Amino acid sequence: MLGLLLVGGPAGWLLGGAAGWGTWRLLRRRAVAQDPRNSTERAEEEQLPLVAELIAACLAAGAGPARAAEAVGSSVGGPLGTRLARAAVELRLGAEPALVWGRFAERPWGVDFARCMERAGAAGVPAVESVARLAVELRDSRARVAGSRARRAAVLVTGPLGLCFLPAFLVVGVVPVLLGLARALW
Repeated sequence: MLGLLLVGGPAGWLLGGAAGWGTWRLLRRRAVAQDPRNSTERAEEEQLPLVAELIAACLAAGAGPARAAEAVGSSVGGPLGTRLARAAVELRLGAEPALVWGRFAERPWGVDFARCMERAGAAGVPAVESVARLAVELRDSRARVAGSRARRAAVLVTGPLGLCFLPAFLVVGVVPVLLGLARALW
């Protein structure tokens, strides 16, 4: 509405619509960022590549899945470290590995990790290669997402640059040249 009053006409409607859309996006992003459940899940997802690498190293050193989860959980900390430490305690107390590791599969990022650890705990299948492969895949995925965000930021920054520097270039660079040419013609 303010855009219509200040600018008027179709340009005012366009400016008002763009301002409304931008405000809606900003408020939506803030609401998602402030949701504590999302921040915990996001923190766990960000820790998973490191945790997978550390667990693969523990498994390669000869530790079992429960011992590896205990060592990594206590050293990493954070929400995922706490979940790993809890899983290690449950496994030590005799809980079913499918049940314990199945809780990690509740999150979309933890399905493959849970499958590897469950297989290692229940059947005794060495999980070193599968967990190490998972860690590499997770790192590659994070790198692709970061690259995509960087490319998106490069595209989004061109709008403000165009809106700020193009008019300034026209006023400071082109208009004086045109005035000088117009004065020479008259």
